[in-house]
Amino acid sequence: MKKHNIFRMWPDHLPFNFSSGLRIISFLVVVMMIASCQPDKLPAPSTPAGPLAVTSSTDNLALVQTATSAGTTALTFNWTTGTNHGTGSSIAYLLQIDKKGDNFANPLQFDMGKGAYSKSFMVSEFNDYLLNHWNVPAGTVVQLEARVVDTVFSDPKVTDVSKTVEISASPYQPVSTTLYLIGDATSAGWDATKAVALSPTKTDPTTFAYRGLFNAGNFEFITTLGKMLPAYIQGADTTKIVYRTDSTQADNQFTIKTSGVYSVTVSLLDLSVKVQKMDLPPYDSLFIVGDASPNGWDISNATPLVHDSVNPFIFTYQGVLNAGQFKFPVNRNTDWGQDMYMMASDSTMYLHHGGASDDNKWTIAKKGFYTLTLNLLDNTIKINRTELYIVGSATPIGWSIDKAIALTEDPTDGCIFTYSGPMVAGEFKFPVNRNTDWGQDMYMRVNDSTMYRHVGGAPDDNKWNITDPGNYVITANIQTMKLSIKKQ
Repeated sequence: MKKHNIFRMWPDHLPFNFSSGLRIISFLVVVMMIASCQPDKLPAPSTPAGPLAVTSSTDNLALVQTATSAGTTALTFNWTTGTNHGTGSSIAYLLQIDKKGDNFANPLQFDMGKGAYSKSFMVSEFNDYLLNHWNVPAGTVVQLEARVVDTVFSDPKVTDVSKTVEISASPYQPVSTTLYLIGDATSAGWDATKAVALSPTKTDPTTFAYRGLFNAGNFEFITTLGKMLPAYIQGADTTKIVYRTDSTQADNQFTIKTSGVYSVTVSLLDLSVKVQKMDLPPYDSLFIVGDASPNGWDISNATPLVHDSVNPFIFTYQGVLNAGQFKFPVNRNTDWGQDMYMMASDSTMYLHHGGASDDNKWTIAKKGFYTLTLNLLDNTIKINRTELYIVGSATPIGWSIDKAIALTEDPTDGCIFTYSGPMVAGEFKFPVNRNTDWGQDMYMRVNDSTMYRHVGGAPDDNKWNITDPGNYVITANIQTMKLSIKKQ
């Protein structure tokens, strides 16, 4: 950069004011620095300028449905910026697509706004336009044309229209987005309004899965709740399905020979099905409801049973039951139209199908602390009301648990137990039976007036102490966990 003496450049005949001169000098220095640092050319815009023109990513679009096609790009249109005709005004764009020869009389239109120079379409999206906007039959090729119309926001506004770009396209017939089980092998029977829904898999919306209880009998698949057609029936063998649309067509149903829990996977694209018997219970959650249960007949708050972590067929309820009735729904649906386990006898049960008229419940005659054990493998139930015993060095029988003294149960409240008798200096606790292996639940000491239920096999062993021998009345309430120790 060539240097100059700014003072020598100042004309001799003009007066020089030092302050104003300094400002002028600073301005000139900045101007020269900027000029010397400017590049030879500005970078080209990412979207080409020039006359408005549109292009497409393909001129032949044959759409096919796959497991992942719905979320993939089928087609992209790109266009140039066009020109604002030297006005400096902004430009907005409108993309139009229509059948070739219709002169854009009823086009698809997409208002792209300002600063947008492309538009992409997903496979399922553009397929839907072909089927439902232009009513193109699946597998049929149609000729389309697209153009871009821009609006220059000058005064007055100016509109430009690009030349058209042509593409040929053909749609596919998408498979159903819903699928249901129906048949006497299912809980719905042949009532299409109660058909059992299969769930689309997370990775493939064209594949559906179900796991649940099947009876010995027949079944097939329907696509619409409440309608027997269209349906998918058994194809050439038990691994194939066929699409059935007319009642005059053969109705070849699938057959379950042995009742049990089955997993079913159906691919509507591959027209394949896999039916596999599982060594699993039909449900992974059960609830207890009824006026005997903690929350009464409020099924939305029905008390859950505990699902055994080792044996998946075992469910347990342990807690207070009042005098009254109970049964076991499989969920908390408030319409009551659901499967439930109901009473076949005091020790057996059956699966009631939602909506059926049967309503057989168990009855609890006396309030108490109960353990209910349900086995979904053989449909048995065990109902045990807790008894209470006392054992320990403070008692007359010492630590001979096989001779543990039974406490007296209250006549109306089976949660209240009393021991009346002699006690010596020593310790005591309350087992719930006389099992001699000591691996049983017991009630143990929190403090002199409060207790907790020790789980059989756990290492804790907290006992009460008697320091003053004599006759005692000891009352335990296994609902409130309160204990009263009174010397007579």
